[in-house]
Amino acid sequence: MSHSISVNTTNFRVEIDAAGIAHLVFQPVGGMPVTDAQGHGELASIWPKLAAHPEVKVVLVRSEGKAFCAGGEMAMVEDMLDSELARQRVMQEARDLVRNMLACDKPIVSAIHGAAVGAGLAVALLADISVAARTAKLIDGHTKLGVAAGDHAAVIWPLLCGMAKAKYYLLLCDTLSGEEAERIGLVSRVVDAEHLQADALQIATRLAAGSRAALAGTKRSLNLWLHAAWPAFEASLAAEMIDFSQADAREGVAAIKEKRAPEFGRTAAGKSA
Repeated sequence: MSHSISVNTTNFRVEIDAAGIAHLVFQPVGGMPVTDAQGHGELASIWPKLAAHPEVKVVLVRSEGKAFCAGGEMAMVEDMLDSELARQRVMQEARDLVRNMLACDKPIVSAIHGAAVGAGLAVALLADISVAARTAKLIDGHTKLGVAAGDHAAVIWPLLCGMAKAKYYLLLCDTLSGEEAERIGLVSRVVDAEHLQADALQIATRLAAGSRAALAGTKRSLNLWLHAAWPAFEASLAAEMIDFSQADAREGVAAIKEKRAPEFGRTAAGKSA
């Protein structure tokens, strides 16, 4: 790698190689990558820096952990239950993450292995070309948590895999393997896990050798389909943040911590609402 872009979080780092590929790498190495409160904000704001950097031609998002990124750290989620300010902050960051990835004229490639959840899944699927290991696990767990699927899904899932499949997986929170995700069109390409990093790097290298103007113009034009869906995204994001202030979200978090199935529609006292 030639040099790095300063990032004020331990959740990921960014390094630029000699070919002009910016490697956004989730970490820790061998551990479980997540996004804490600081990392979530950094992940939303890194894209304008990458877009403006004169040496960056392509962005490759990958992980050196045992998963791609398992989403928001539990402490951040619990803070959202109790704090309106936290909900407002995360809402703005979630909006910025989607907007900034769409506004980045440079191609973005994701290499997905293990679990991709929450903000990690958003980055994986908002990439222009997504490459998944067959054994990857793509999980949008919002409704299981008791909140609307609001961080990216409404803007892009129906365009990628169709409304029927989008509703099926987003309402039921079923896990998609990389192979199934590719079959329904949710990801661009699926490969064996041992070939994932090399395959994604090869795609990024091909893009880095392409015409910057031609690639940017094509991406910008195709993303108009996503911009047309922006009202649906805003509605889903608002619904998610409202839900975080409700009893179902508290029950969903409690169920995760206690490793049990949630019992929605009950008050804290355990009686029917």
